[in-house]
This record gives sequence, structure tokens and C-alpha cells, in this order.
Amino acid sequence: MENSRSEKFEQGLELFQTMVSDIVSGTENRNSNYAEELGPMSIENVFGGIWTRPDLDKRSRSLVTLGILIALRAKGELKIHFKIAKKNGLTDKEIKEVIYHASAYAGFPAASAASHIAAEAFMEE
Repeated sequence: MENSRSEKFEQGLELFQTMVSDIVSGTENRNSNYAEELGPMSIENVFGGIWTRPDLDKRSRSLVTLGILIALRAKGELKIHFKIAKKNGLTDKEIKEVIYHASAYAGFPAASAASHIAAEAFMEE
């Protein structure tokens, strides 16, 4: 990432700080020679470029994100996004419905794994 911060990076950082900073620090990858730029890339591209778009609210984006992450079986990201989803207004019942819905499209193994990850994520609170 270049030295000067882009507008998208600044927007993403602001959103990250309000939505995610108490859940994850964003520095997990700094100690790796293979992922040192992933944090800043995520801030700029994911939070600044996607989550700040005006046509879906954060609640809707959380629903979509959970479905995608369940299908990908992305355990670490899914755990974080279950917590973000609650912060963005999803209820426990809605999170369960996303898991059940994903079972029809992503398969029962993915949905079952997601239910265990959700339980794990919320036991930490």
C-alpha cells in the first residue's frame, strides 16, 4: 500500500473502527511475511470499497456475508462476522435462519459447522 492513504482507505478505516475494532484488531497478519499487507487491503477494499456502498445497509450486508462465509466454510472470518452481524442488528433467530437457509444451498456439513462456530463465537461474549 502506498504511503498516502486513499479516500476509500479512510472511509474503510472509519467503518472498521465503529463496526469491528472491538471484535478484531486488524493486526493479526502483521507478524507474517506472507500477509503483511492484507490488513490495509481489507480496510480499503472490503470496508472502504464494499461495506460503504449505499444500496445495501449494514444489516443486509451481514446477511449476505454470513451466507457466503458459511458456503466457503471460512471458520475464522465466519466467527468474526457472526459477532458483526449481531452488532449490525441481526437477532439470534435471524442468524439461525441464515444457517438453516445455507444448509439448502451450501450443504448440511457447512451449515452444521456454522452452527458450531456461532455457538463458539457467542460463548466468548
